[in-house]
Amino acid sequence: MATDPLLTPFQLKHLTLKNRLMMTSHEPAYPEDGMPKELYRAYHVERAKAGLGLTMTAGSAAVAKDSPPVFNNILAYKDEVVPWMRELTEACHEHGTAVMIQLTHLGRRTRWDKGDWLPAVSPSHRREASHRAFPKQIEGWDIERLVRDYADAAERMHAAGLDGIELQAYGHLMDQFWSPLTNTLESPYGGSLDNRLRFTFEVLRAIRQRVGEAFIVGVRYTGDEMLPGGLTASDGMEISRRLKDSGLIDFLNVVKGHIDTDPGLTDVIPIQGMPSAPHLDFAGDIRREVDFPTFHGAKIQDVATARHAIASGKVDMVGMTRAHMADPHIVRKIMEGREEDIRPCVGANYCLDRIYQGGAAYCIHNAATGRETTMPHTIARAERPRRVVIIGAGPAGLEAARVAGERGHRVVVLEAASDAGGQVLLTAQSERRREMMGIIDWRLAQCEKLGVEIRYNVWAEVDEVLKEQPDVVIVATGGFPAEDMPAVGHELVVTSWDILSGHVAPGKRVLLFDEAGDNAAMQAAEIIAATGATLEIMTPDRTFSAEIMAMNLTPYMRALQRPNVTFTPTYRLSSVHRDNGELLAKISSDYLDLDHERRIDQVVVNYGITPMADLYFDLKALSRNGGEVNYDDLIVGRSQSVTRHADGQFQLFRIGDAVESRNTHAAIYDALRLVKDL
Repeated sequence: MATDPLLTPFQLKHLTLKNRLMMTSHEPAYPEDGMPKELYRAYHVERAKAGLGLTMTAGSAAVAKDSPPVFNNILAYKDEVVPWMRELTEACHEHGTAVMIQLTHLGRRTRWDKGDWLPAVSPSHRREASHRAFPKQIEGWDIERLVRDYADAAERMHAAGLDGIELQAYGHLMDQFWSPLTNTLESPYGGSLDNRLRFTFEVLRAIRQRVGEAFIVGVRYTGDEMLPGGLTASDGMEISRRLKDSGLIDFLNVVKGHIDTDPGLTDVIPIQGMPSAPHLDFAGDIRREVDFPTFHGAKIQDVATARHAIASGKVDMVGMTRAHMADPHIVRKIMEGREEDIRPCVGANYCLDRIYQGGAAYCIHNAATGRETTMPHTIARAERPRRVVIIGAGPAGLEAARVAGERGHRVVVLEAASDAGGQVLLTAQSERRREMMGIIDWRLAQCEKLGVEIRYNVWAEVDEVLKEQPDVVIVATGGFPAEDMPAVGHELVVTSWDILSGHVAPGKRVLLFDEAGDNAAMQAAEIIAATGATLEIMTPDRTFSAEIMAMNLTPYMRALQRPNVTFTPTYRLSSVHRDNGELLAKISSDYLDLDHERRIDQVVVNYGITPMADLYFDLKALSRNGGEVNYDDLIVGRSQSVTRHADGQFQLFRIGDAVESRNTHAAIYDALRLVKDL
């Protein structure tokens, strides 16, 4: 381990970082009232306890009131942030982890109807596509005010005892000055590159006057916007040299691309199905040419790639942010020689997509992340082992089995299919989403280590369950596509699952009606469109794929924006009939009394999932609790003690889609918070 490149220290000015792994700045949207309170602190401390070298907080903390948070950001313009950041920093320092924060002004990457309803401000009037606000073009007095705001915020972080700060310059105000696409000012802040960089260096000089030379200051910036007319790679190299030569900063944190659109953001922060570490070589080029401490992170989700990034000298510190959301204990497991136990990041991007949709960041298959004050990352042993029977080896059932095994219970899983995975097996039929099987494979490996028994090809009924003499029965049987819609003609349609599984081949003229708005419909659409079939994707919603968030929608759109595919929102499939060898689909609307028709040869429907819970209902009368869950106890983490039938033989619970159609994260969270207290 002493020779592992990832575990070697790195000297950054006066600061010794104990290893080369970091969490890059990101905003998981956990602040309360704009402050990093208990949950925010617990999230970072969990990773510090496991040995992380550097944790970067905030992505980004707002330096001014006219940079209103759109991701529940930390408010660095308030003095009250100082004691909260001090508590977080001191708690991480106790474990030898350095702490920095990213400061920014969002510029046009926000909205005027947030916060104090102040106008967005930018070096041009040009609107950002993602947030849609037309900004006021910045004036001289704005620049003077914002330079002070940056310096004030930096001084607050210095007072809080942080090890350093970095300034955000990709898609935010600072690089909106840099880019010819977003700076239409005249001299002295527009025109030449010297002028476009003027604001940045004024900010850096003001910060240095406040915090002194010892405090660490860096910049996270785009070295190539990858946009016609924008900053080029040669511009990025020149900016990198100028940042170094200024003597005002201590490290560069390099990204590549632009984030003003959903596709642009997805290319900067790639998701599953996209290449790993796509910008690592670019960051390495800058480090080699500029010869300056360089940080980088973008879809570096596995230890082998991170190790290569350091061993090859491409970067000095490597960011594994989403990977540490999936498993906060990566460094500890590397040090203990347990890399195979690291819970993998599968690139589902549930974490970031939730942030950009206005919610807190949660990992698709680690339900304790973002819930560190209520959910454990390490499961405690139970005082008394019990016999636990779990029906179903999908994500919910396997998580229940894993947690029960960690508790020391004797666990058997009964699975009707020949393989584990449930709906994840269907999802992974698409090459682009094959990484999702990591959710299943990791749990299978953990269950094997814990001695969990899994029996396949077992259609569990009451007798099979009772033979196991269970103390606890958990039904995780999932669900199946709704089969009774539309009311007229449902026998003539096929489901998205039929297409995904390959049981039904796509037709030549296809109507795909999607009422659920989830991945199953879009994955089926990709398969159909790839055959060259004429495809119409219809939804009664005002937008299609309402459950698929922005960054995950990007690859679908890249696959489906082709001449043979059309999208039709706000229309509803009413019925399907046979007519002269064709299918006649009747189309209506929730908005008007309409009667349209489509003549096609195949109708594919996606109405969502119906719970498969017959076994649960058959077992209810035999159980002590009748299947009841005390939600108050569940929420606060007390074990379940409901008794409805004193002579009942076992406790009975159901989780995941066996309860109701939700998603993978909900299924895993169901299992964790129920079983952790068994």
